Amino acid sequence: MRRFLVSGSIGSPQFIAATLLLVYLLQCAWLIHVETMHGSLPDSNHDLCIYHGLEQWKGGAIAGTPETLRAESVTGIPSSGHGGHLRVRDGYDRDHSPLYYLTCAAPFLVKPPTLRTESPLGQLWATAPYLFFGVMLGGSLWYVARRLYGNAGGYIALTLYCFSPGMIVSVAGAPNLGEMGGVWGTFGTVFTAIAVAHTLYAPREVILWNYRRILLLGLSFALVVGNQFSLALIVPVALLLMFWVAPVRPRAVIAIWSAAAAVGAVLLLASYFFRPVLLWRGMLHACWIDIEPAAFAMTASYGRTLHMLAASSPALMLALPVALVTYFAWKRARYFGNTAPLAIAVLLFILAIASPDFPGQGFHLVLLVFLFVFVAGVFADLLEARYSLLVTAGVFGLLSAAALRNLLQLIFLR
Repeated sequence: MRRFLVSGSIGSPQFIAATLLLVYLLQCAWLIHVETMHGSLPDSNHDLCIYHGLEQWKGGAIAGTPETLRAESVTGIPSSGHGGHLRVRDGYDRDHSPLYYLTCAAPFLVKPPTLRTESPLGQLWATAPYLFFGVMLGGSLWYVARRLYGNAGGYIALTLYCFSPGMIVSVAGAPNLGEMGGVWGTFGTVFTAIAVAHTLYAPREVILWNYRRILLLGLSFALVVGNQFSLALIVPVALLLMFWVAPVRPRAVIAIWSAAAAVGAVLLLASYFFRPVLLWRGMLHACWIDIEPAAFAMTASYGRTLHMLAASSPALMLALPVALVTYFAWKRARYFGNTAPLAIAVLLFILAIASPDFPGQGFHLVLLVFLFVFVAGVFADLLEARYSLLVTAGVFGLLSAAALRNLLQLIFLR
């Protein structure tokens, strides 16, 4: 952060990115306002998460365990064990660790007594963690795309993100709260692993030199596993990516990945308030993968996934076919910076098809972010090609139309 703030570090790219993220925040705030006016408040599952998270913050029982997921007569809130997006097995939340609950409840630790939860400001307060995750994910997306593809790639990726209905609804939509922490963690896991693997070509001490990246990678692991167990698949995928980037130093790769995994395990244990028995039992009851093989033979599964992607970002669905054709037809576009996000996107697409129930939502959101990176990379390459003026006009028109359409949709929601 200090290096980012020194003289000369902040210029027009940073201000443009900050402006886009501010517009993104304003869109989220407007959606929260409209939903509050229409009475579309978060459901009882979210209320239950807040209730149990607050109890744990105050020294009570650990959230997401049999000590808390009891009958609704105890809490006064309908138990999600009977349905909804919280799935309970033997009293344990199958999909979330206590970190999920603690995050939900964190804003209420400092909520002013006069702030009414049902008011627009109260709902904005309740969604503060998800607004934070949304902004941090957007900032991370811009930073990664800019480092990989230059300013043009960063702008394309961030504009697609900031005017994506799916990315706004997942942060501010009353029925869709809670998944952005895992999405940000997944994105951070992949690109932090790639970044730390690149440093292994320098002749330096593996652990000492990379301790900051190791801590960041460990935090990403904790966010992934803690917010959605089924996304934990990305942790071993990160190891494979590191071997792909730095095959010449396999021992160093294993050492860094293991150290980051240890950091993530400690952070996850901290969410259980350092009760290893509950952590162990929670891991045994966790739903690590929920795949239905029959879904691959059903055209409805593919249609549902494509429909969700189209609804989440119409602009992406227009740009993606062009990007795919360009990638396979143009050798220059087939390099690691474009191939890695595409490979992760293909994996997530398969998981999204095979998970028609709750876990699929997290896969859809993460898939969307990696497709933003891939499309931004291919179009950044096209902007440097022979017909750059034509490509520039097309990209500018697509992004402008996407932004205008999204803003008009939000305005007419009222």
